Amino acid sequence: MADGWLPDLDRTPGAKYAVIADALGMAIDRGELPGGTRLPPQRDLAARLGVDLTTVTRAYEAARRRGLIEARGRAGSFVRAPQRVEIADLARVDTGMNLPPELPGGLLARTITDTVGALLLDASPLRLQYQAMGGSAEDRAAGVRFLRAMGLPSEPDQLILAAGGQNALHAIMNLVLIPGDAVLCRRFVYSGFRALAQRMGIRLVGLDALDAASIAAACATDPRVRAIYLVPTNDNPTAETLDEDARREIAAAAVRHDLQVIEDDAYGPLSAIPVAPVAAHAPDRSWYIASASKIISPALRIAFLHAPQVAAALQLATHIHQTAVMPPPLNAAMLTRWIDDGTATRLIGAMRAEAARRQTLAARLLGGLDFTAHPQGYHLWLRLADGIAPNDLADAMRPTGLSVMPADRFAAGDARANAVRVSLGGLADDDQLVRALRILHGHASA
Repeated sequence: MADGWLPDLDRTPGAKYAVIADALGMAIDRGELPGGTRLPPQRDLAARLGVDLTTVTRAYEAARRRGLIEARGRAGSFVRAPQRVEIADLARVDTGMNLPPELPGGLLARTITDTVGALLLDASPLRLQYQAMGGSAEDRAAGVRFLRAMGLPSEPDQLILAAGGQNALHAIMNLVLIPGDAVLCRRFVYSGFRALAQRMGIRLVGLDALDAASIAAACATDPRVRAIYLVPTNDNPTAETLDEDARREIAAAAVRHDLQVIEDDAYGPLSAIPVAPVAAHAPDRSWYIASASKIISPALRIAFLHAPQVAAALQLATHIHQTAVMPPPLNAAMLTRWIDDGTATRLIGAMRAEAARRQTLAARLLGGLDFTAHPQGYHLWLRLADGIAPNDLADAMRPTGLSVMPADRFAAGDARANAVRVSLGGLADDDQLVRALRILHGHASA
């Protein structure tokens, strides 16, 4: 029993029941109250803290709603044991997506539980109805604040909400491209964009480098080049990041050759050293996407889409409405509240720290292998020795739950590489990750 646990009510401002519930959550996160620990009876804790019994009752109920504790009748209240995701389950749900890691201590689930409850109590009933095309004024204003913090000046009339980054890409491509057009990109490109291009009859022209010379050469030989697609920070799959000079060079080349820029900045906010987007240097021809899926959770199907002109934003809003009607209103309301009260910054910071910790672990366990990684990213691009087939390695790793995708899943055109993308996210705990990385090292070193 947690007889020695006693929260400090004077250290943190706020309602006392909420302070007790928060303190309980932090103690569980730190391991001070492991799963199965019996909590002090409510009457005893109230007496020790000098508060009303109803205060402790509300605190325990709040903790129960967050999934922190469970009541067992007369036996009392106990800390819930963390749910372990089995390796077989991880292998079964692998879709090839680059999954973000789970935040320690169930932080995300607890935060969502608290926010949804507060929204349903406090928010306008309009949040439960169909939303205006492009998103509500409140949500678009929050998106503007988020993009400005990323270094992109924006205005509410130029920004709309989409149901995730893929929905945003689909709308942009429908608006600015037609079948037979060509898009410049890296030789290995985000598989979701590749799938959309194939479906829409858009040709991808993979370049060894996204620089002025390569862009000029491609435009000189292919008159149907219309746009450039890029993931500027921690590219998926190659984990490369463009510095400020490279971004300025791409922007200048886009202006020179009259190209549109489709900038899919899925991972930018995770970087400890942010760099202004390409869109900041070519605002009149850039379509910029910032989504919550990769930096907080795939469960948040919200993306902020910045268009180069107000008229273009209005057209995009129509495309979004025709394909998805609207982003999930509660998702949008939740993200807006998090941006306004600082929760988004805290969650992104926690994801950044967890990704960095996993990269440190991978660097230690994969020593001697040839790979590229971003220090605050949760995937890496592993180049294999001759004789090791990417597809065979991916098949061998599937039972471990570690997502390993061969290079051909990302190839633009006929690009070839003896390489795989390894996702460090999605695994339930360190024991599973360590074991999987050791097995990966064994296979890749053979």
